[in-house]
Amino acid sequence: MRLHRVKISLLPLGRTLSVESGAPLRDVLFTQGVEFPCGGRGRCKRCRVKVLEGHLPPSPEDKQRLSAVEIASGWRLACQARADGDLKIELAQWEAAVLGDDSRFEFAPRDGLGVAVDLGTTTIVAQLLDLRTGNVMGVRSAMNLQARHGSDVMSRVEFALTASGLSTLTSIAREQIGGMIGELVSDATLLQGGASAPSQGLVDRVTIVGNTVMHHLFSGISVAPLACHPFIPVDDGPRSFAASDLGWRVPGNPTVRFLPCVGGFVGSDVLCGVLATRVHESASLAGLVDLGTNGEIVIGTSEHMLCASTAAGPAFEGARISCGMLATTGAISAVTAADGHLDCQVLGGGEPRGICGSGLVDAVACALELGMIERSGRLANGDRLPLLGMVHLTQSDIRQLQLAKSAIAAGMRLLLDRWGASWSGLDCLWLAGAFGNYISRSSARRIGLLPVAVERVNPAGNTALRGAKLALFDETEGGATYADLRGRIEHVPLNEDARFHDVFVEEMAFP
Repeated sequence: MRLHRVKISLLPLGRTLSVESGAPLRDVLFTQGVEFPCGGRGRCKRCRVKVLEGHLPPSPEDKQRLSAVEIASGWRLACQARADGDLKIELAQWEAAVLGDDSRFEFAPRDGLGVAVDLGTTTIVAQLLDLRTGNVMGVRSAMNLQARHGSDVMSRVEFALTASGLSTLTSIAREQIGGMIGELVSDATLLQGGASAPSQGLVDRVTIVGNTVMHHLFSGISVAPLACHPFIPVDDGPRSFAASDLGWRVPGNPTVRFLPCVGGFVGSDVLCGVLATRVHESASLAGLVDLGTNGEIVIGTSEHMLCASTAAGPAFEGARISCGMLATTGAISAVTAADGHLDCQVLGGGEPRGICGSGLVDAVACALELGMIERSGRLANGDRLPLLGMVHLTQSDIRQLQLAKSAIAAGMRLLLDRWGASWSGLDCLWLAGAFGNYISRSSARRIGLLPVAVERVNPAGNTALRGAKLALFDETEGGATYADLRGRIEHVPLNEDARFHDVFVEEMAFP
């Protein structure tokens, strides 16, 4: 029997999709970049779409989460809807730029090809390298398809604990990465005019890095220990697979290595970050911070390093912010103070559709300077801070940023205290990841997120991917370089520090 198909027109993207009648809008729109932060459970309202043409009855969740005015205006929760007929809907344009890595590094040449993969909670980046020259032959990046089941690690953990959750998330990660590698190899072969390229196009090895939850989900390891105190994984060591065992058809059937985690929620992405920034070679006190939902921190010298993770929450990525969004077209990405008012910069120009993490930090920093926000975080004039167009910040948004910055600052303070140092004793601080790459260092200092002299703070880019590429050239048995580095880093579980709560509260206030 031939299935009936319907058309879905997406504005402002200008795209029209043909899908099977009854298809869940969540599956349809996710491929277009729409986020489902709560995993499609109808809790967060972040996936709202506006029906311009067609019939889409409100679901029980719509009636519970949306106001009568919103429903009457055509707003629906996409995660609860199905395409039973032709529709024209309005949604935000999500074209997130994924941070890759083009930096050069020292290596010992070897034959063959290698693939380095940064398996992030939100995005995945894979690069194909010629191991003789170190040249990047191809890049693939994409939103992590696991995000259909939650945008943050704890949402994934929650889903993984359901009956078939772990196997589902494991399959998604393996199939997506395998597909990306297949595309990379295929494109490289075509560009080289056949299979006469390095080692006849055979891939010698694949290295994957990611946080502890991604490590477990890819490897098919239970995440139950990460769901409750003391949040210590049973197995966070290196994992090796044959590509064929993962269902991958990759020329050369390479060994696939997922590098080891450091401990707790500190994964191999941080281990690689240390190697990429050479914190482990520093004679003076240096630090590395990855400002994400799960903020990871490392401080130390060549002799010894301390690391910790702290639940900063998703505010830095624009989540749980009333007008928040990823750093994509239409996002307010930067704010400056000019003549007593806030001047906003919008990615792609035009009218803003929301504000991303870097814009949020800028807006609050500038508002503090102009007296629009008090030191306690209270809005000085009313319950909203207008920015540009319909985009604004609420009192709750300010609190979300305070919670995020307080978690990072408290974690840094406790590690520095344990080291017997202070912020002024930190000679260099590297910022890893996309948010760290774009955040204004002066704004971060103004809100108390990173109270370090601006000239000592250095954006480091995608250090996880760079470290994964370095691992492709590691000739030691079982990746001994990483095992040795892991042994020099002491994991500090902040949840067990009796002072964490007090320091966290102290850091809530703005400087």
